[in-house]
Amino acid sequence: MARKLKTYQTSLGFFDQAIAAPSMKAALEAWGADSNLFHQGAAKESHDPDVIAATLAKPGVVLRRPVGTDRPFSEHAELPTDLGGSKPTKAARKSKGPKRKRPSSGPVDKAAEQKAALAKRREREQAKEEAARQKERERRQRAVGKAQVALDKGEQEHAKRAAAIQAEVEALEKKSQAEKAHWDKEKGRLEASLRRARDSH
Repeated sequence: MARKLKTYQTSLGFFDQAIAAPSMKAALEAWGADSNLFHQGAAKESHDPDVIAATLAKPGVVLRRPVGTDRPFSEHAELPTDLGGSKPTKAARKSKGPKRKRPSSGPVDKAAEQKAALAKRREREQAKEEAARQKERERRQRAVGKAQVALDKGEQEHAKRAAAIQAEVEALEKKSQAEKAHWDKEKGRLEASLRRARDSH
């Protein structure tokens, strides 16, 4: 399995990082890179025998050393205390590498920040629109409720007036019937009187 592994190296932040991995993709995943550092020139396959030996001793483990130094790679590397100290020329040359490469992650970070800001702005706009829709729904519900109350009240008043009119109609009908019965009786009496008067002549 060791023959299938290759050693890959990059510089991230304050550390050089190296790993023995079966592929560039595996190395990127182990480093937690958000972009393809190999395409950006920020990572490469290492041919340094010391680095290869260190990574093959712990395959799949990310090893680190302070950036710009020749210290051996290890799992727990400490930040250097002599940056700009005893090896200025080589350290400066090596430290320039990540400084040129690191901006490549800048656009990614900036794009991520812009994307996050856009998402937050969209969420705020959606929340604002939803609040406006909810307010409009409540306004319509209040208007509908008010109209329904007015309709119910109107129907009750109409029913009351209609009942009063119906009672008056029934009373008049009863009075009309009583008047008709009275007239029929009075008419019969008057007609009988008229016949008697005619017969007497």
